[in-house]
Amino acid sequence: MQNAALIILDDITDWQPYYPSQATVTASEYLLQSSSKSRTQILNLCGDLSYLSTGYYVSLLAEARGQRVLPSVTTINDLANFSHYQLLLANTDKQLNKFLANADKSLPVRILICFGQTEEPLLSNFARQMFDRYPCPIMWVEFSYQGRWFINQLIAGALPDLSDTQQTFFGDALDSFSKRVWRKARAPKEYRYDLAILHDPEEPIPTSDKKALQRFIKAAKEADIDAELITADDYNRLLEFDALFIRETTRINHYTYHFAKKAEANGMVVIDAPHSILQCANKVFLKELLDKHGIPTPRTELLLSQQEIDYGRIGKRLGYPVVLKIPDGSFSIGVEKAESEEELKKVAAELFNKSTILLAQEFVKTDFDWRIGILNNRPIYACKYFMARNHWQIYNHASATSRAKSGGFETVGVHQVPKDVVKTALQATRLIGDGLYGVDMKVTDKGPVIIEINDNPSIDSGVEDLLLGDELYHIIMRDFARRLDEK
Repeated sequence: MQNAALIILDDITDWQPYYPSQATVTASEYLLQSSSKSRTQILNLCGDLSYLSTGYYVSLLAEARGQRVLPSVTTINDLANFSHYQLLLANTDKQLNKFLANADKSLPVRILICFGQTEEPLLSNFARQMFDRYPCPIMWVEFSYQGRWFINQLIAGALPDLSDTQQTFFGDALDSFSKRVWRKARAPKEYRYDLAILHDPEEPIPTSDKKALQRFIKAAKEADIDAELITADDYNRLLEFDALFIRETTRINHYTYHFAKKAEANGMVVIDAPHSILQCANKVFLKELLDKHGIPTPRTELLLSQQEIDYGRIGKRLGYPVVLKIPDGSFSIGVEKAESEEELKKVAAELFNKSTILLAQEFVKTDFDWRIGILNNRPIYACKYFMARNHWQIYNHASATSRAKSGGFETVGVHQVPKDVVKTALQATRLIGDGLYGVDMKVTDKGPVIIEINDNPSIDSGVEDLLLGDELYHIIMRDFARRLDEK
């Protein structure tokens, strides 16, 4: 990855207050350059970023050339379409509230944010949040008061319009940002690409254990990719990398989804892609998708908390026991079983405290679930996950004070899996995308049924890799390299 940023200006004289640099070119010069395979980082400092302006085309062509650019076209459009964002300040940032409490309510309040920094100490957290949401080198945020403070305008700033003091602040912020994001080259060996592997060292049931993560890093190097483990604290470092590999449990209302969205918006290769998280994380969506395309699942009904529910009829239709699920549970969390109508009502009441929609599903008793691992519409591993001892699920969360207990497993070759199991798994994942998925299935007298599709399937050392060993990690890292080459 190239580490020096190319700075695009309306006029070279705009750079006079700063140290001379060969990394500055005019917008006209940049637009007339022939398309380059270089993965140079672009800082678009054109004063006019309006639709179809010269500045707009700089960002548009940078993205077309496979170069990472700030601001991106998405950010430019987001700023242009921003209108009266009603920021409920009382619920967001106490420091921001404190700052605005001393402001004159009769006048708009404008603050300058450069690369996520501001000169006002009370607003440092707010400035970072705004830059994360709208990654723009220079941005003005204007507050107005109409019964409460709200953001009235977001405006991309122009370098020549800054005062001497503001220009100095911009220079310092740029220097800090460049050191943090566009790092100096790392000796002795440079790799073609940089990969961030997002994980949570404290996660009780991680999607990959420590040994597996190290195997991913080793396999990445052999694919000419420099992989680095990152955590939630590294959100502001994300643009250092060319690709993101999420190795912790994903959820929509969670930073894993925010990481995926930010990475995708900035042209990075992402597994799990945001649309995969969105679709797989919600069992209601999956039910509708699979039903629409005639892919077999256990008989399932939706229960809505705001409607009258005839539990007796549900029990007769599905038969007892009935399985109840919240839409976004994982690792068997939020999945309960009811043996009678009375228990069904009780369990539903408890789960409705977590979600306004539940899924009631027929109980399919099997000794194990199949897990078919699929990458880019190709099966790459297969496991049998057996039920936890004296329990009906793979994970037993019966004790709130101890770790969840899981059943055993058996890793088998994909060629040993019943053909209709693999075929059904592939039919399902093709509806979602070409990422990495784990399809959980049960085999019934009538054939295989899909229980769920995981956008972030477990890959642990000594389990999913038991047959393939290091080759499983190489398959995944080679796929990252392919996707990056195609960018």
